[in-house]
Amino acid sequence: MSKFERVLRVVIGVLVIVGVWYFYASWWALIGLVPLITGLIGFCPIYRVLGKQSCPFKKK
Repeated sequence: MSKFERVLRVVIGVLVIVGVWYFYASWWALIGLVPLITGLIGFCPIYRVLGKQSCPFKKK
């Protein structure tokens, strides 16, 4: 996962959490934790399922 993608995921996660909580005051805001956590740890399990390589230097 590139640095740009990680930053983008963190930003989107925070925006979803804040936006949904602010406008709807709903627990659905926690769905923003998914992109936030994957951006922070740099690993997305969906990539493994789809066979997409998230690190260009790793060999399969």
